[in-house]
Amino acid sequence: MIELELKRVEKYFGGNRIFSNISFEVHNNERVGLIGKNGSGKTTIFKIIAGMENKDNGSISIRKNSTIGYLKQIPDYPEYFKVIDVLKTAFQDHYEINKQVKLIEVQMGSLKGNELEHVLRKYSELNELYMAKGGYEIEEKMSKVCTGLKFEEESLDRKFMTLSGGEKTIVMLGKILLENPEILLLDEPSNHLDVTSIEWLENYLKAYKGTVIVISHDRYFLDRVVTKIVEIEEGETSLYNGNYSYYVIEKQRRIFEEFEAYKDQQKKIKAMEKAIKKLREWATQGDNEKFFKRAESMQKRLNKVERVDKPLINQAKIKLDFAKTDRSGTDVVSLKGISKRFEDKKLLEDLYLDVRNSESTALIGGNGSGKSTIIKIILGQVIPEKGEVKLGSNIKIGYLPQNISFDNEELTVLDVFRDGITVSEGEARGILAKFLFYGERVFKKVENLSGGEKSRLKLCILIQNDINLLILDEPTNHLDIDSREMLEEALIIFEGTILFISHDRFFINKLAKRILEIEDKKIIIYNGDYEYYKEKKNQFKQDKTEVPKGFKINKHRSETTNKTISNNKLTRILKIENTVQELEDKITSIDIEMNIKGSEYEKLLELGVSKEKIQEELDVVIQEWMEIENS
Repeated sequence: MIELELKRVEKYFGGNRIFSNISFEVHNNERVGLIGKNGSGKTTIFKIIAGMENKDNGSISIRKNSTIGYLKQIPDYPEYFKVIDVLKTAFQDHYEINKQVKLIEVQMGSLKGNELEHVLRKYSELNELYMAKGGYEIEEKMSKVCTGLKFEEESLDRKFMTLSGGEKTIVMLGKILLENPEILLLDEPSNHLDVTSIEWLENYLKAYKGTVIVISHDRYFLDRVVTKIVEIEEGETSLYNGNYSYYVIEKQRRIFEEFEAYKDQQKKIKAMEKAIKKLREWATQGDNEKFFKRAESMQKRLNKVERVDKPLINQAKIKLDFAKTDRSGTDVVSLKGISKRFEDKKLLEDLYLDVRNSESTALIGGNGSGKSTIIKIILGQVIPEKGEVKLGSNIKIGYLPQNISFDNEELTVLDVFRDGITVSEGEARGILAKFLFYGERVFKKVENLSGGEKSRLKLCILIQNDINLLILDEPTNHLDIDSREMLEEALIIFEGTILFISHDRFFINKLAKRILEIEDKKIIIYNGDYEYYKEKKNQFKQDKTEVPKGFKINKHRSETTNKTISNNKLTRILKIENTVQELEDKITSIDIEMNIKGSEYEKLLELGVSKEKIQEELDVVIQEWMEIENS
């Protein structure tokens, strides 16, 4: 069944045409990836589907009564709203129905005869509606989303208005997932999430009972979630029935096929043009009208030929030319016994880290685990309370921060580049051209650059210095897929040492030869790429008592992680979890029976009392479980 269809949709902003022929259809329960360069119009298409923007031409069809969930601009909530209050707005209809049910329950005690029968009928209808809407699953849904997106009790109690932009976006993502719309539009949903939450979201979306359309530059995410790719290029759409890896292979095949068709047509066109030229020469030399007519007839046929466009093969790519630098010592960075706290929160404790020459190392961990703090400690921007920071001999650092800014963003790209670098304008423009700043683009004000363009400019400035240690904090943020691939190719040829933070698993897998994971305020070392890390991580989960071969806990740390649980504690936790499951099953059974017995007042009261007692018992057991977990 077709859930959504766009036909030849066209959109202009002012006099600029954003796209001219957006055509694709999405079927019920499909997972579709919408990809394209930054500025190609992906978000505008989402706004058109959601009814937030008007199209200028074309048609859009959405299945009748389909609900659409789209993470748009952050709405204003009352000042007193906490995170939990925002999440609960996803169930406004459910709470309203439940409120009516509670009012009827109060009324039923004083009613008799026909009045009671009428109210009981209404009560039964509301119960059925509540069940159909998933009212009895609210707590389960809340628990699942809060766990997956790491909304802990403390964060749920925070005021929404005090959150950062990224934190608000994650809360709104949670709200939309809880609303469970038939069509889910997600624009870069993995932004601001750590790797664990991204993997949870992938599994959530794969099991989602509805249609999902996602804009993403996360190639790993696209591979795991989507089954169809819609690419926007040159204002038009191309469809690929597979995940991202399939798209890459299939696009190459299509380009090759198109290029062969283009070459074949060009060959025929040139042959016809040559024949026309000859016929005209013969006609002139021999004053032969027949040759003129043949030439004219052939020219008409040639004019009617539908020309095959030459496919885009050699797209512009960043060309990096890292300055040759003196080789650094074997030990590039060494952190020993580092401890750091911010206010009452202990972030790092007795942490050890070694970065070796010419290695490309990824630093990973959950949001708030201290990755950026470690980078700032290495750079000398943050002073640890305990421990030693040592840089190797002859180290020259180049740093690409997560949020890039320049001292004076009113200057042009050319002026900012030349500030502090002694080069002529011609030389500067030549270097900038390698980073795709050519022609009039070098006179663009820096404040008007996109996030990806600022990253390119900053990297271009960095590599003019003789750096041999490159430190990158989320370098793929703001970059589209093409730019990420350019950056990967450029960094692979860098002969120095790279230490980077990233949630882009595709980027990590391509670049990292070693992975350092922050866990429990310390570092665990995995000597391999991201796939290797995942394999060993899963192996470790299956057998917590044995440290798998191929990774080691950093020196000066015991072979058992802080998360290892004693057999006695584990037995108690498993027993309590079984009890929780049994009690929750009993509550679910009572809810179902209450719906069936909707017209039997005395039975409903009896069931309500039973449910209340079981809920109290469940609360006690959960409290016990929390105390053991935190002990």
